[in-house]
Amino acid sequence: MQQYHDLLRRIVAEGIQKEDRTGTGTLSVFGHQMRFDLADGFPLLTTKKVHMKSIVHELLWFLKGETNIHYLAQNGVRIWDDWPYAKYKNSTAFDGISMQVFAERIAADAEFAKQWGELGPVYGYQWRSWPGRDGQAIDQISEAIHTLKTNPDSRRIIVSAWNPGYIDQMALPPCHAFFQFYVADGALSCQLYQRSADVFLGVPFNIASYALLVHMMAQATGLRPGTFVHTLGDAHIYSNHLEQVKLQLSRDLRPLPTLHLTPGITDLFAFTYADIAVNEYNPHPPIKGEVAV
Repeated sequence: MQQYHDLLRRIVAEGIQKEDRTGTGTLSVFGHQMRFDLADGFPLLTTKKVHMKSIVHELLWFLKGETNIHYLAQNGVRIWDDWPYAKYKNSTAFDGISMQVFAERIAADAEFAKQWGELGPVYGYQWRSWPGRDGQAIDQISEAIHTLKTNPDSRRIIVSAWNPGYIDQMALPPCHAFFQFYVADGALSCQLYQRSADVFLGVPFNIASYALLVHMMAQATGLRPGTFVHTLGDAHIYSNHLEQVKLQLSRDLRPLPTLHLTPGITDLFAFTYADIAVNEYNPHPPIKGEVAV
């Protein structure tokens, strides 16, 4: 993952101090690209442990088209808790519970989750149920699969989460905004454009998530995984993550793990958590950092 470390070093060396909506402050650069040949190993950071369980469940949640954190909470995934909890905490219904207790209640109580666990029309909704002009929902993922199978040379195999008419209804406007698939010599590649990139906390998840998606899409379409190209707009390190970045950059890189998918699954939506495994992952210990909400 030298590519990722090069990005951290670039931001530390060249980043401009910018204010942001969270009030935390960042060091930021604009425009950066990383390329990951998936034949070299699964691009999961080794200089700090990354929670692969959260990455897998989040991607499966996106692919289900869901926008409520109930499924995530039931599976112990906490990465989206901050936004619903903040809404609950600012409501007249707030009863003083911690975010941990809030997540436990979301997991156990479907009615409570229905009321307080909704994020609005975020990624999964746009991927699977984009509102069409004629009132018909557009399943962008299914259309991408169909096109990869029937017209792999198409230059229009694009999935967008950025729907301007729905931005104000989302808990968080999509950071990874849209992605394009490309087929050459039997290999499936993907380029993601990410408008806003929290490089210390978020980007390691994004790299692994889209690499996993490429592997799954490749298996579902009879292709082999190619390259993941990650293009970033505003790539930033929050000011309260600078010490953590310094620690991470002091660590040595270790060999990348490998990804195993249950063979024979050709329906993208049939994959479950049990069908996805990362092997030979030997990272340095995790490094904690606060999410800027």
